[in-house]
Amino acid sequence: MLYNLLVSHINSCYTFNIFYNVIVRSGIAILLSFSISFSLIPILIKYFKYWKNLAQPIRNLGNKSHIAKAGTPTMGGIAIIFSIIISTLMLADYKNIYVLTTIFVMLSLAILGLIDDYQKVTKKNTKGINATCKLIGQIMVSIICCMIVNYNLNSEIANHLIIPFFKKLTIDLSIFYIPFALFIIIGSSNAVNLTDGLDGLVTVPIIIVAFCLGLMCYLADNAQYININHLQIFHVQQASELTVLCSAIIGASLGFLWYNIQPAKIFMGDVGSLSLGGAIGIISVISKNEIRLGIIGGLFVIEALSAIIQIYSIRYLGGKRIFKMAPIHHHFEQIGWSESKIVSSFWLLSIIFSLIGLSSLIL
Repeated sequence: MLYNLLVSHINSCYTFNIFYNVIVRSGIAILLSFSISFSLIPILIKYFKYWKNLAQPIRNLGNKSHIAKAGTPTMGGIAIIFSIIISTLMLADYKNIYVLTTIFVMLSLAILGLIDDYQKVTKKNTKGINATCKLIGQIMVSIICCMIVNYNLNSEIANHLIIPFFKKLTIDLSIFYIPFALFIIIGSSNAVNLTDGLDGLVTVPIIIVAFCLGLMCYLADNAQYININHLQIFHVQQASELTVLCSAIIGASLGFLWYNIQPAKIFMGDVGSLSLGGAIGIISVISKNEIRLGIIGGLFVIEALSAIIQIYSIRYLGGKRIFKMAPIHHHFEQIGWSESKIVSSFWLLSIIFSLIGLSSLIL
């Protein structure tokens, strides 16, 4: 809104020209979303903990560090999503269809996650809403968004996939692209949700992935100004406005991390993890980096796969468990790793995956 207002006055004031620059607006978005998130979270902590007693139910994992988390408020994702949306609407072009679509995904999945969180804290169990109902909600939101994005993308690239590390190799999925895009968005949403199990564990990888996606959105929109032959990327007009949104994700997540680092004063909750996961999923679809997201967000893939493998091993291998506990961060807890060691190791792993993913742009 602020961006659109300033742009309308550019002709009358040369100073406002600076707001044409996506990088400038992205930098401001980081600062603004950080400030909002950092300021709002203490209010949520006080409200949830002392006024409403809305604390996260803790699974009994036989671990003293988890028992100590009892009474910690949840739903901190409310502050993250609020900060992102406000900052984006102020500093990005709110008429941009890709920005609106991403906000719709975030807001819809945040509402779904909020309902899930509220049921958990009021019923004092870790189940939340029915898994089938949650999946149906995710599918409905994803279908709407995929149809909108597919309609607005250039028809020459809309159904195509870039295969990282294979120059000029693309695959046309044709009618199968929409189901594939649904898988990316829903898979990303649930994978991030599964990763959110230890203090600070999911927040830094989200920041890293948001940075990478923001960079790739900027490159995709400005492909005509760079040597596109040296970058494995499609030209997606107006995608750079998502760089502002990605920057808002970074800032809001940094503000939250201050209170979520061990020992956490508040948890993100499904309201944050489902919506942020869905956001990076739809951004990867818009910028045509669907497979590259699987590399950059490799940590999320590992967490999700560990849970899937565990379920199938128990079901089809006579109850045998591949991991002591899933998702995999709980496995490392069970074999004696400290929480801080697991979190720092997974952060490092996320950085490595991001570097590999970014290198696929030029290799």
